[in-house]
Amino acid sequence: MKVLYITSEAWPFAMSGGLADVSGALPKALLRRRTDCRVVLPLYESISEELRKDMKFVGSYVVPLSWRRQYCGIYEAKVGRVTYYLLDNQYYFKRAELYGHFDDAERFAFFARAALELLRYIDFAPDVLHCNDWQCALVPVYKTIFYGEDPLYQKIKTLLTIHNIQYQGRYCHGVLGDVFGIPSHNGSLLEYDGGVNILKGGIETADAVNTVSPTYSQEILTPEYSHGLHYILRERAYKLSGIVNGIDTEVYDPKKDKAIAAPYSAEQPQAKQQNKAALQKELGLPERADVPLIGMVSRLVGHKGFDLVKQCLDEILQSRDVQVAVLGTGDSEYQNFFAEMQQKYPQKLAFYQGFVPALAHRIYAGADLFLMPSISEPCGLAQMIALRYGTVPIVRQTGGLKDTVSDAQAPDGDKNGFTFIEPSGFELGRTLNRALDAYADADAFAALQLHCMQCDNSWSRSAAEYLALYKSL
Repeated sequence: MKVLYITSEAWPFAMSGGLADVSGALPKALLRRRTDCRVVLPLYESISEELRKDMKFVGSYVVPLSWRRQYCGIYEAKVGRVTYYLLDNQYYFKRAELYGHFDDAERFAFFARAALELLRYIDFAPDVLHCNDWQCALVPVYKTIFYGEDPLYQKIKTLLTIHNIQYQGRYCHGVLGDVFGIPSHNGSLLEYDGGVNILKGGIETADAVNTVSPTYSQEILTPEYSHGLHYILRERAYKLSGIVNGIDTEVYDPKKDKAIAAPYSAEQPQAKQQNKAALQKELGLPERADVPLIGMVSRLVGHKGFDLVKQCLDEILQSRDVQVAVLGTGDSEYQNFFAEMQQKYPQKLAFYQGFVPALAHRIYAGADLFLMPSISEPCGLAQMIALRYGTVPIVRQTGGLKDTVSDAQAPDGDKNGFTFIEPSGFELGRTLNRALDAYADADAFAALQLHCMQCDNSWSRSAAEYLALYKSL
């Protein structure tokens, strides 16, 4: 089986969120299952010189895009056993940020067409093109319109993975011909809700569509979660499925993690307490072993559940003997809230505004509990990382959170965290209190932490499911 994994970002080259983690880890896991999976992504300006020095220039070609004929250079790199093709066009990709530019529609239309044309210039004939999110959703569209009769492409199947349906690539009708070069008689593939929707076009034309958890694949069939695409998804539900992401257990390994104070494992968990003390010291919190420490590592945005946190955290801090460590950046409303809480409860809450990967690792390792009360969460990686580090997650039952965490006090399930359903501050507060009460039973809580560390959230299982999906195509 040969797979070309097409993505707008991949660790370690370019990263803005969880997609890069997935794009860096899944191909490695597939290779371990004897699947030749190679990755193609843009050659962004932000890619470090350290990574660039090991790239090899392979060649160049011209990419047709409407009336344009654009240069594309091919650079090849190896990270471990994975081969990466990085596509170079300085006009489109020599920019400080990956996304958020006025011409993103044109930039990623170029990338989609360039990824398809790449097959003419490399010695690799994939069975499946695995495309990710709206930035790559034009790949199946272009393949359907322009490459259907070409023998080189006829047997290739396409899979579109939706990591977050909120981001769809919505534009006005004018982009169809002038930017995308799509004939008017094919325009209906992308037309939706009065404009052009790139993700909708990918859903229409891909051979299969999947999301990053089974629960999320069902949630997006409803108006509450689909951001307007539930009609088309219901019509195409026969080709929709969900596979839970994994985490890279080499990157997130408390036994080998150089960013944390002391290594530990499920077999030797004692040093987790050293990490707690070190984190408390680093954040200026009292160094107490007996107080439960709740960690949060997140973008500070509404769908991550911070309105629920605002409704109950003050009361929790006032009434309970607890500490909270927050790392994140985002909407000023939530940044200001945590800054105010830190000022009001300096011995109980520490807030670091920004994102420092090494500090994130230390929070995963040093906290006792990990709070993730998302309103919507397609999969989520943080709760699985927390489990890996023996930090008991507190989550709302949505998307991948529901698929990976079950309540420790439920009659059945994996019993590896604390969960709630209703998106309200009252329910979050009640669940926090349940978790803090459970912490008071030291032996039972230690057993729960140990069980969390033993949960298998590696890519091995998920890669097997992806391989089965590829074969089904």
